[in-house]
Amino acid sequence: MSHADTALIVIDAQESFRHRPYWREGDVPAYVDRQQALIDGATNAGIPVVRIFHVEDSGPFSEASGFVATLAPLRIAPTVTFRKRRHSALVGSGLEVWLTENGIRRIIVSGIRTEQCCETTTRHASDLGYEVDYVGEATLTFPMTDRHGREWSASEIRARTELVLEDRFARIATVEEALAGALRNAA
Repeated sequence: MSHADTALIVIDAQESFRHRPYWREGDVPAYVDRQQALIDGATNAGIPVVRIFHVEDSGPFSEASGFVATLAPLRIAPTVTFRKRRHSALVGSGLEVWLTENGIRRIIVSGIRTEQCCETTTRHASDLGYEVDYVGEATLTFPMTDRHGREWSASEIRARTELVLEDRFARIATVEEALAGALRNAA
């Protein structure tokens, strides 16, 4: 495979999340730094950048809200943008058709939320036969409380997600490893 066979998928990195009650600003600067490095690296390497927005009929994820826009201060000039209504970016969005038409066989997954849309898209893509690099450091999530009342931190959720994906559904990679892998495969 070459980097021409690879696409970066930026899932739900959108302003809508700032308007959810679970939004926490704490991990956002680190996430933005790593996400921007991945976007810039892919763009500079000629890797297509695919932006995915989650949309709903009402609330902050509705088109009418004005919040279905790239999360500030991220800068992205996507190759293509898709909108989805499910957790997997591959369900009903047109993404799978675009990947096939463009000869993409390897995807790099990043975005918001780590354990939801990013993990679900990773599992789905793997099941469809794509090679997947999951860049956990370029994903963002928020603390969650389980049914027993235990709060799981964002870092615990990310560690759990990487644990269950690694060597089963994806290669867990840093920004630099994902970009180097795309370029190495091109040689």
